[in-house]
Order: sequence, then C-alpha cells, then structure tokens
Amino acid sequence: MVQFNIHSEIDIPASKQLLDQIRFAIACRQYPPGHRLPSTRQLAMVTGLHRNTISKVYRQLEDIGLVESFAGSGIYVKDQGYVGSTSDNSHLLQQHPKASKIIKSSVDDLLAQGFSLTQTRELLLEEIDWRLRCNQKLLISVPNRDLDAGNIMLNELEQSLSLPINLVPLEELTEILEESNFFGTVVTSRYFIGEVLDVVQSKPVRVIAIDIYDYHKELEIVKNLPKKSCLGLISLSSGTLEVAEIIVNSLRGEDLWIMTAQANNTYKVNALIRTAHTIICDTASFPLVKNAVAAIKEDLIRIPKLIRAQKYIGNKSINLLKKELGLGHDS
Repeated sequence: MVQFNIHSEIDIPASKQLLDQIRFAIACRQYPPGHRLPSTRQLAMVTGLHRNTISKVYRQLEDIGLVESFAGSGIYVKDQGYVGSTSDNSHLLQQHPKASKIIKSSVDDLLAQGFSLTQTRELLLEEIDWRLRCNQKLLISVPNRDLDAGNIMLNELEQSLSLPINLVPLEELTEILEESNFFGTVVTSRYFIGEVLDVVQSKPVRVIAIDIYDYHKELEIVKNLPKKSCLGLISLSSGTLEVAEIIVNSLRGEDLWIMTAQANNTYKVNALIRTAHTIICDTASFPLVKNAVAAIKEDLIRIPKLIRAQKYIGNKSINLLKKELGLGHDS
C-alpha cells in the first residue's frame, strides 16, 4: 500500500502535499490504471486530514483527467487508451468497451508468440491496420512549462526505440495535427495525459501515456540520510524538481535541508555542490554535475556524494510501449 506523509510544519499546504503524492503514485504506476483509490475515510485515518480536504483533492484529480468516480463504487485511476479511431466499427467499441481491451490483448499475445505483423494483420486486420498507420509518425508532447521533461523523454525513447521522434509543445500540438494532417502516435507523461487528451479529442491519432520510474531506490536513500544534512536535487526538468522537492519534504519534513537546481543553471549547480552532503541527479544531468564537481574539486571542503538516479522512463514502461508499437520487447 502506498504510504502518504503529510507534514504540517512545512510551508506546502497539506492538500498540495497529498495531491502531488497521489499524482506521483499514478504517474509511476504504483496506482495502475483501474486501481481503486482509498476512500476518504481511509485516507483521513492515515493522513490525519479532514475528509473534505481529501474530497477536494480527489475532485482536482478528476478535473485534470487522472481519475474517474463511480457512484457507490469509489474513485478509480483512469485507463487512458486510444482516442480518435476512424474505424467504421468505432460505435461498436464505444458500446462494448471490453471488446477493445480483448482485441489489444490478442494482438500482444500473437506478437509475443512470434507472429509477424503481416500474419497478425490477417487475423485482426482492423486493429493491426490502425497500429501500422499510427506507427508511421511518433510525437512527444508536453506543456511548455516543462519542456525539459519532454527532452528527457525524447532522448530516452530515441535510444530505446531507434525511431525518429519529434518533440512538440502541447500549446502547438493542435496546429501541428491540423497543418500536417498528422496520423500517428502522441506520447506523453501520465502527468500531462489529461491536457493532451483535451487537445487531441476526436482527431485520428493514438495517445499513449508513459509511466515514469518510481524512484523507490532513491527514496530509500533519502529515508536514511542523517538528520539536518543537506540533500541536493538536480534535473534538467523544473517540473521534476518541483515534484521531487514536495515528495522529499513530505517524507522527511524539516529534518532535512533540500536544495534544487536545474542542470543548465551553472551558478545554482555550483552553489549546491559547495553546500550539499548528498546530490541526486537524473541520468541526463549526471555527466554535467560530475564535471562541475571535478572543476571546483580543489576548492571544496567536502566533496558531496553523487547519486545518479535511474532513467526517467522505467524499463517496464519502455517494454509496454514497444509492444504497442509492434517492436517486440526486451526479455
């Protein structure tokens, strides 16, 4: 069960702490699609928050498209799937939503058994035709406010998929889709899936949400850091830093001093290196931070311990994306 940590002594509102912790749990698939979230009563007992506060957080999650509520049943993580199908049978899939899941599962099973895409297309012509057309073009789209997160995704997916991929700010996505008559796949982080779906709506594209790595190893390190020590967090992405700071604050409260810096801000990175006892940085930032430490090593009273976090996108999520694109997956 996901543990939530709410600290009243820090400046971040309790509702914001809970909201970001739940968003993180959804984004890294600790709460997978279809998972039922704890009731307001359960969360109230665990966090000490008023049930009205928890209800407000759940409404916020529903407004941004991450969860959906069912009267008498509860709050569930949305199963974000395909949108905008141009199939003549799309009305049948809308009437029978389970059929879509069965078709996709069948395709994955056939590919896993060694069938080629051509052979599978003969068996499930409509679904395979849709996948092949969508695979012709692949876009990553995130909001301008965290375009660096998109660059991290772009670098990691290009290395893993060996496909041409373009990064498009969410604010420009509508124009790109309309001007180029785009027919393909749009990939985004689950953090931004609601915003992307709002833009795409009924356009003939497939949208796939990427689950980020859950950083459980790094969080275990944070749990065991000495009290009153200084932890430095460095990333290319400002959004990642914001969420990471909230998660760490919620985990440790005021007994840990936290400094953050974007990797391209040389002044802040150097100040952080001179102060922090431990530095955790993302994979893309690690070489820059390592070189920065080496450059001022002679001036340092204490050399900080550098920890390179795992990749932003977990291997499981990469393999799932490969399956969706018909590329196979790593064993």
